[in-house]
Amino acid sequence: MEEVVVLIVGAGPAGLATAACLNQLSIPYVILEREDCSASLWRNRAYDRLKLHLAKEFCELPYMSYPVDAPTYIPKTQFVKYLDDYVEHFNIQPKYHTAVESSAYEKDEKCWSIVARDVTKCTSISYMAKFLVVASGENSAANIPMIPGLEDFPGVAIHSSSYKSGTQYSGKNVLVVGCGNSGMEIAYDLASHGANTSIVIRSPIHVMTKELIRLGMTLAQYLPLKVVDSLLVMMANFIFGDLLRHGITSPKMGPLVLKSETGRSAVIDVGTAGLIKKGVIKVLGGITKITGKTIEFEGGSESSFDAIVFSTGYKSTANNWLKDGESMLNSDGLPTKEFPNHWKGGNGLYCAGLARRGLAGIAMDARNIANDIKSTIDSIFN
Repeated sequence: MEEVVVLIVGAGPAGLATAACLNQLSIPYVILEREDCSASLWRNRAYDRLKLHLAKEFCELPYMSYPVDAPTYIPKTQFVKYLDDYVEHFNIQPKYHTAVESSAYEKDEKCWSIVARDVTKCTSISYMAKFLVVASGENSAANIPMIPGLEDFPGVAIHSSSYKSGTQYSGKNVLVVGCGNSGMEIAYDLASHGANTSIVIRSPIHVMTKELIRLGMTLAQYLPLKVVDSLLVMMANFIFGDLLRHGITSPKMGPLVLKSETGRSAVIDVGTAGLIKKGVIKVLGGITKITGKTIEFEGGSESSFDAIVFSTGYKSTANNWLKDGESMLNSDGLPTKEFPNHWKGGNGLYCAGLARRGLAGIAMDARNIANDIKSTIDSIFN
């Protein structure tokens, strides 16, 4: 049994940011990570051409800026380097290969009892923590929808977390399922590598340029979101034209209000919209069933595909190991309270990086959590 003040579960950006903020306040902590490295999603489960979709000024973790010569939109490899430098700068030492199996609040002890497993040694480790921070991420496990016939699809069917490059798909018929930023960018990458690319777009989406979003986020510091949204939508319509006739509908809420109220992001276009307008990438409706290589879509149309890439997001796995967390997380493992009050539960329980607010949201969570823990500790000893 190891007694700790703060136990952080997860060494992705949220866990690292929380550790750094605790470090600044001289609060001791232990950080556990089931993988063999920090930020494993960014290192091992992100496609090659990925860049941060927001400008770097909106993507910094607490107490450390990007190098002055860093590009405005940080590539994946440079972001991983930034995280490695962050770990070194704050002397963060995660315990890797350590998977949390269970945690529960002990009312008598007023502590969290956590059982973890060292997956390399196959041994169990027990912790008692005054404070518990869930930083295991909203992207813990790949989410692939249940589709009739998918199990018998003879081609390649992968989640976007396994996709690296379109090189191996040249000349093949590939279907991308999902129209978020990853899905739209993967579709562009596939088409750029010579794949016959189609994409399933079921939900309304805002298509924006990265410059528009940067402008919008800057103006939002001074103007109401609805005013900024009206400007962004007008400019996007001028840039992209009428996308409705190409199968893309817009949400009723503006892009910044939509992000603020639902956590859903606008699509930052990398050239996909242009390829859709030219007919290079085909837009299709929802899938109804799969028979062999033939996929049937809503409306009755059918096409044959060699591969499917599911860009259908992730899900949190926190509820698999967290007990007594109902004050903070719902049945999907996401916060019960709305942003910005989502980060705190009861009995010294916190979450970082679960509000779908990107790296800026992670930075905010980390500062809030560390400051709250500091004030709680101070009140005990004063």
